[in-house]
Amino acid sequence: MRPLLGWAVKLGLVGLVLFAGFAVYLDAIVQEKFSGKRWTVPAKVYARPLELFVGQKLAKDDLLKEMDALGYRRESVANGPGAVAVSGNNVSLHSRGFQFYESAEQAQQVNVRFSGDYVASLTKADGKDLAVARLEPMLIGGLYPAHQEDRVLIKLDQVPAYLVETLVAVEDRDFFDHFGVSPKGIARAIWINASAGQLRQGGSTLTQQLVKNFYLTNERSLTRKITEAMMAVLLELHYDKREILEAYLNEVFLGQDGQRAVHGFGLASQYFFSQPLSELKLDQVALLVGMVKGPTYYNPRRNPERALNRRNMILDLLAEQGVVSPEEAAAAKARPLGVTQRGSMANGSFPAFLDLVKRQLRQDYRDEDLTEEGLRIFTSFDPILQLKAEEALAETFKRQAGRKGADEVEAGMVVTNPETGEIQALIGSRQARFAGFNRALDAVRPIGSLIKPAIYLTALERPSQYTLTTRVQDEPFSVKGQDGQVWKPQNYDREAHGSIYLYQGLAHSYNLSTAKLGLELGVPNVLKTLERLGVSRQWPAYPSMLLGAGVLTPMEVTGMYQTIASGGFNTPLRGIRSVLTAEGEPLKRYPYQIQQRFDAGAIYLLQNAMQRTMREGTGRSVYSQLPSSLTLAGKTGTSNDSRDSWFAGFSQDLLTVVWMGRDDNGPTPFTGATGALQAWTGFMRRADPLPLDMPMPDNVVLAWVDAATGQGSAQNCPGAVQMPYIRGSEPAPGAGCGIQAPVDSVMDWVKGWLE
Repeated sequence: MRPLLGWAVKLGLVGLVLFAGFAVYLDAIVQEKFSGKRWTVPAKVYARPLELFVGQKLAKDDLLKEMDALGYRRESVANGPGAVAVSGNNVSLHSRGFQFYESAEQAQQVNVRFSGDYVASLTKADGKDLAVARLEPMLIGGLYPAHQEDRVLIKLDQVPAYLVETLVAVEDRDFFDHFGVSPKGIARAIWINASAGQLRQGGSTLTQQLVKNFYLTNERSLTRKITEAMMAVLLELHYDKREILEAYLNEVFLGQDGQRAVHGFGLASQYFFSQPLSELKLDQVALLVGMVKGPTYYNPRRNPERALNRRNMILDLLAEQGVVSPEEAAAAKARPLGVTQRGSMANGSFPAFLDLVKRQLRQDYRDEDLTEEGLRIFTSFDPILQLKAEEALAETFKRQAGRKGADEVEAGMVVTNPETGEIQALIGSRQARFAGFNRALDAVRPIGSLIKPAIYLTALERPSQYTLTTRVQDEPFSVKGQDGQVWKPQNYDREAHGSIYLYQGLAHSYNLSTAKLGLELGVPNVLKTLERLGVSRQWPAYPSMLLGAGVLTPMEVTGMYQTIASGGFNTPLRGIRSVLTAEGEPLKRYPYQIQQRFDAGAIYLLQNAMQRTMREGTGRSVYSQLPSSLTLAGKTGTSNDSRDSWFAGFSQDLLTVVWMGRDDNGPTPFTGATGALQAWTGFMRRADPLPLDMPMPDNVVLAWVDAATGQGSAQNCPGAVQMPYIRGSEPAPGAGCGIQAPVDSVMDWVKGWLE
């Protein structure tokens, strides 16, 4: 026996050394990860904050819609952060506060009174006037790492009442007494499982659960269980209970949102309730804690009855253990689950805009920075306008359903602020919430008649030769190219319109007069104008370019029209305003840039002609849905065989470009007016924009002219109208009245003016 005993001692010593070595190895792993950077946190992308001020054009319903999406609770009195009370035209809200790029916005109570669709007054809780109030921005998405984990990191002092007590009561009632492994808990689990004849309770402590989720795999084996227990003990040796509990609250898996894994109570609160964790009530806390046992099995969206029973069981347990009173538990059990619907603005997906944000960020940051460092990206995205754009597009497709080929038509849409170039809404597909090919950024298509404003702007920059009332000929012609081929353009209606005013060629989108004008100006000169408008693509100087054979994306078209809408000032389009670190430290701003590219007078005349497009030309159908008092400017565009339907138009505060077409470049049943213009009109009707009101530049004068002849006229003459001219190019004042119209081709225009 003595030799055997000797060998046993030796083997025991070897085993002890190996065990000690293994323990040292595990200890190094535990400390390295837990003391270092524990999680890779994706960048968070926020919408613009909604700013409230007196005189602001904002409908009460739009404010409430955004507050609902932000998870504000409708209550009788707004007496805490995240609460809102509505009484008639008055909205009382208690903002949550937020760390913005330049400063922290404090939580405060704000009273808003509406008059129609405007903010009539803004006061504090004490009744004093408030200059401006800013709500926290909506979280619209994130930039995720390859493993697709997401979480909102929280501190232990940010958790709501009852969360820690409930978690400990349900998952590990001896948490504050054991050393990482609970012999009592293991014994209790064995007894309960043996009594029930099935596995009903596990013996793992919260610390063991954290170790399993944080360090190990889901493998079921004795070796892994021993490793888990050892690491749990080591973790408790180095770190206090509060640190371990805080890590658990941030690590625990609580659901799956498509490819995104929802980790931690902070994100779960946003995902299921659209509210910050700190605002959750007892019943909501019980629901989330109940999901720890089985996030899929107890998912309240998929299995509401199962989740409700689990929540109520936990509330009964809290009452039994004295954590809450029986009355509190009964009141909590009487409440509905209160889970928000997926697809609301708060937890919806805006893939086209997020795609834009990623592309702009990658010019300045590495992918690792965007997916691991928890950057906070603040954008110009307007969720209210996005929702209205999506509704307008869906309504247009629904109305056109049944037309041959309509179901195969796709779409892209861009909405910006004309003054700043900030992108406020973006749609990359007729199915706006599905990620995929982003047509707003990547669909390179012939722009058709959208090029025409560039031709007329080139002419209007030469006031000694061209004015809005210069006569041009809309007659057939042909041009022989260097390759011997003959180019012979035609009007859409296959008719020639004779002698017309220059502005009529743009308003009615006549191809013959426009192409002839472009050839007189020189195709290279028109292409230079396009470049100044912001088009960077290099097109060959072929005559066909004058009628839109060149290709652009909807975003590039928006950049071109942005310069027109902003009075000749080029403002590069941008979707990002600023970037903060995960700790709230300012990192980078994306300032507003502007460069004057055109004379204000020439742009003013062009805008005047584009307004006439809406009043009497190809865009006139908008006023069947919009008030006639709303001044707008725009241009339709249709490519050959109606393969592309375009509309680009703007008000004082909104520029919107819509494209509709097929991905296979096949013909559609739409022109610019019957397709894209309908979606544009539907959006503008919902957005209720401000009328276009460009101040008259110093070098522009108004002159009275005869509507039929374009010659100077006295103000009181029949048919006299005022037209803008660059100073010095206006016709001489008329001596009298009674001049007869020499041609019939302009009578439609005359009738329009007289009406």
